[in-house]
Amino acid sequence: MAEPEQAQLSFEDSEALRALVGGQGGNLRLLADAAGVSLNSRGNQISIAGPGEQVDLAGRTLNELYELIRQGYPVYEMDVDFAWRIISSDSHASLKDVFLDQVYITGKKRVISPKTLTQKAYFEAMRRHDIVFGIGPAGTGKTYLAMAMAVDWLVKGRVDRIVLARPAVEAGEKLGFLPGDLAEKVNPYLRPLYDALHDMMDFDKAGRLMAKGVIEVAPLAFMRGRTLNASFVILDEAQNATSEQMKMFLTRLGFDSRAVVTGDVTQVDLPGGTRSGLVEARRLLQGIEGIAFIEFKESDVVRHRLVREIIKAYDREGA
Repeated sequence: MAEPEQAQLSFEDSEALRALVGGQGGNLRLLADAAGVSLNSRGNQISIAGPGEQVDLAGRTLNELYELIRQGYPVYEMDVDFAWRIISSDSHASLKDVFLDQVYITGKKRVISPKTLTQKAYFEAMRRHDIVFGIGPAGTGKTYLAMAMAVDWLVKGRVDRIVLARPAVEAGEKLGFLPGDLAEKVNPYLRPLYDALHDMMDFDKAGRLMAKGVIEVAPLAFMRGRTLNASFVILDEAQNATSEQMKMFLTRLGFDSRAVVTGDVTQVDLPGGTRSGLVEARRLLQGIEGIAFIEFKESDVVRHRLVREIIKAYDREGA
């Protein structure tokens, strides 16, 4: 059995080093577990011991996180996990390119930035393409990041309004038993979009913009017959749009507009025999200039660690 290799890193900025190590060494323990190495901090140095390749990758991760901290980026334990996943999947990746691609500062003063290479590619696709499809499992940030980009564009004056849409899967007989008019009946289906929106901006400000029609949250059926100019349009849960609904939505796009379509093709709730418009669009529209498809995987899940494990378990069962 090969002897473990060792490396020693020195850091001049003691304050940045304390942030890198984390409270009671929490960041180092997390990285050590993920990388399968031993990490020890003493003075202004961190020593690494373990398999050669893992030692190199762990050292690269520590150095890049240190530089992020020195540039004012607040590194938390979850960022250490994301950083290791990025570096270990692509040794040439730059954490600065990913983490410092900041899109919008929320009302709570939290920075919204990519946490995985796929999320970084998603941001870039939304900037460069008129229509972007974000396809993948829950928890990968498909809708949240699209919402962040939409609010960013609205604040900077690149679009005049934001339109958020979702299919109401039960828009048939079952919905009729609910009290209220049609808007009140479909409101529960739109709740996740309201939640994401209110996480991006002050509740009162969002209410004022919605009252003025600058931000609109509506069921997909309400898009029929419209042309959306100078708008950032998001269609969420698109796997539950029928083929006809998807065609209708995509042809609403007007001048100076962006459309982002998000969904998980493994979670289709349409009645048996009904084609998913998202599945069909992925097959038909690949290769068309101006349209981008970003495929998220389980490794891109940025929710609780258990969410990744749950998705893995169901994927294994499906396989």
